[in-house]
Amino acid sequence: MSALDPSVAPAWPAWPDYALVEDLLPSLRAFAHAGRVALATLARVDGPSPRPLGSEMAIAADGRVAGYVSGGCVEAAVAHEAAGVLAEGRPRLLDYGVGSDVVDIQLTCGGRIGIFVRELHEPSAYVQALGLARRERRTVTTLFDAASGRWRLEDGVQAATAAEYAVTHRPPVRLVAVGGDPVTLAVARLAPMLGVEVMLLRPHGPALPPPDVTLAGYDPRALPVALADLALDDRTAVYSLSHDAEVDHAVASRALRSEAFAVGVLGSRNKIDARLERLRDEGIADASFTRLHLPAGLPIGAQTPHGIALSILAQVCQRDRARQA
Repeated sequence: MSALDPSVAPAWPAWPDYALVEDLLPSLRAFAHAGRVALATLARVDGPSPRPLGSEMAIAADGRVAGYVSGGCVEAAVAHEAAGVLAEGRPRLLDYGVGSDVVDIQLTCGGRIGIFVRELHEPSAYVQALGLARRERRTVTTLFDAASGRWRLEDGVQAATAAEYAVTHRPPVRLVAVGGDPVTLAVARLAPMLGVEVMLLRPHGPALPPPDVTLAGYDPRALPVALADLALDDRTAVYSLSHDAEVDHAVASRALRSEAFAVGVLGSRNKIDARLERLRDEGIADASFTRLHLPAGLPIGAQTPHGIALSILAQVCQRDRARQA
């Protein structure tokens, strides 16, 4: 099948499950295995938009979709346009919203968006290249030729020329969680739903990680050994959920000496001054405390493991978003 065939393509889904797919790599891999695939990128935003610049949507030749580029206003139209892209072999720049010639599709946000749709050439190589960068936790930029849709990958954040579109891919946010209590388990189970990877440290814990949990890694070794081997970059948050003052201090001290963008410790507010003073005594500068959250989590009044986990993950996402802004 060379393009979307309306006679066999599935009906547009009644519920937007496709929009819950943030990580497109698995879908792109599956779509490419079944046939050709188109990729749509939110390339221009004028005014308000429910999705950030660079948001992407994959459209398979058999009509399956993953990801979204607006608030549900244009996705069906984008999938339809992808059929033409695959049939003609030429990219298209779609224009929707206030001032657009497409008057039958309006954006509820009142803005205007441009969406670049092209066939994804060599999709397996594309997925492999992005997957390798992710495993190595490298930031890369994909540059797409506006006329042909051909792509090339460059390290770091790169600007596009006038004849290109650029999409920057950063490593996923990673949360290093130290502990083994119900809150730790709830964090590990909720985090992947938010696109957050979890590295779980449980000093002297069981040999195997908790069942039915997707982890970036698990380390049950003694804490000094695990912390010494821990790689912490500026896309990593570190939270100690151990309820052990010595463990909490060791984790906070190690994290504050790294590039970790957020550090949290679960515990009582009454212990904050003592924790800070001990960290100062070890040479941690007060400027580093802007990354430290005592106690961990946003103050939402949570009392259950899942509620506390939600408050922690909300804080991590908030801090990550704030520095991007």
